[in-house]
Amino acid sequence: MFSKIHRFFTSVFLLALFAAAQSFGEESTAKAAFHLTFNDANDEPKWIAQNDGVMGGLSTGRPIIADGMLDFSGTLSLENNGGFSSIMTHEKKFDLTGMKQMILRVKGDGRTYRLRISTDAKHRGSSIVYMAEFPTQAGQWLEVSVPFSSMKPSHHGNDLSGPALDLTKIEEIGLLIGDKRAGDFSLKIDWMKAQ
Repeated sequence: MFSKIHRFFTSVFLLALFAAAQSFGEESTAKAAFHLTFNDANDEPKWIAQNDGVMGGLSTGRPIIADGMLDFSGTLSLENNGGFSSIMTHEKKFDLTGMKQMILRVKGDGRTYRLRISTDAKHRGSSIVYMAEFPTQAGQWLEVSVPFSSMKPSHHGNDLSGPALDLTKIEEIGLLIGDKRAGDFSLKIDWMKAQ
């Protein structure tokens, strides 16, 4: 009798152990959601600026994380053939497999900004950038949606016919302003998420 009871509980234990191991495997391979907040800069990717000074322009712009937000602001200049300012993540890769769009909660200045994504794709030895525009309303918080299917490849400002955006190999996510209007700009980002 004892032997039967022992075998029964041993079987139950082994089944429970197998189920737990299976569940752990499923959880460990589940894809993590992409959701950037800016409450703790230590947990976020680093952000850097790239302005038209690389081409001789005079625009300024920088990322600052403060008060739980990412602040992208500066001054756009059209002098010396300039006219853009951008910020981007640095030294962090992302896999957005299966995602359809990026949603951002932003407060802007009424100007138009661009979401930009770079992968490992190259053209003539340098990175291809995929971009799509989104509008803002001055002083108003908005949730803007940018479908990944709307993002077009470009190289140093020139449109390309391909390749298609590969969401498995994202090396940079960023924002850009280049609306050909000189003057101050300001965009605050509360959060960004892909879905």
